[in-house]
Amino acid sequence: MPQYVVLQVILKEKLLGTGSGNLTSLEKSINDQAAKGYRLHTITTSSSGSKGLGGGDRIQATMVFESLT
Repeated sequence: MPQYVVLQVILKEKLLGTGSGNLTSLEKSINDQAAKGYRLHTITTSSSGSKGLGGGDRIQATMVFESLT
């Protein structure tokens, strides 16, 4: 088992209102790694700031998970 795992999740802001339209994918990624014996060590985000036809910014979340064993 690797000591560390790095994952990236792309979050898309909703066109209307605030908050991410797919926080469940971020939550699922964290829970999947926890089930494999990893804990979230670090998370960083960056925003593209570009709005397309579908609206909303794209935010990239990069997560580093550390093995608990």
